[in-house]
Amino acid sequence: MRESFSDEVLCGEYRAVYRYVLTLCRSDSDAEDITQETFLRAMNARERFEGSSSLYTWLCAIAKNLWLTRCKKQNREQPSQLPEESLCSSEPPLEQRMDDRDDAMRIHRILHTLSEPYKEVFSLRVFGQLSFADIAGLFGKTENWARVTCHRARRMISDIIRKEDDDE
Repeated sequence: MRESFSDEVLCGEYRAVYRYVLTLCRSDSDAEDITQETFLRAMNARERFEGSSSLYTWLCAIAKNLWLTRCKKQNREQPSQLPEESLCSSEPPLEQRMDDRDDAMRIHRILHTLSEPYKEVFSLRVFGQLSFADIAGLFGKTENWARVTCHRARRMISDIIRKEDDDE
């Protein structure tokens, strides 16, 4: 089912998308730039919005793709730049590491060892691209519980990766 939306409805999502982008890039100015570009693209592509996900989810997908493109471009243009000065941190988020097949298999292997609900919440969020509200609804918990559980799962996976790297 195709769903249309007005500019007012679209702009009502601005702060939420900005906060999402800020968690990705950890820079106010970069988050503002990416969020503005996200809304510009969304306004120009509103006819492609199918309504199979929420407007917020669609906007976040656009924002995430813009952020990943920006990270790749910046890494190509400034290879000598120190990681702390980079738009992306020196350790890419787990979601970005999923683009590399070896990293993805490693994350899947580690994910398989996690206990519930961490394994399922992480999978629903990263692979199913469900919102925290949707995940909370599935478990009969609060949205904050879903956020915390997903964050803990990411941290567990990152800690295991770091430990494995240190052991090598």
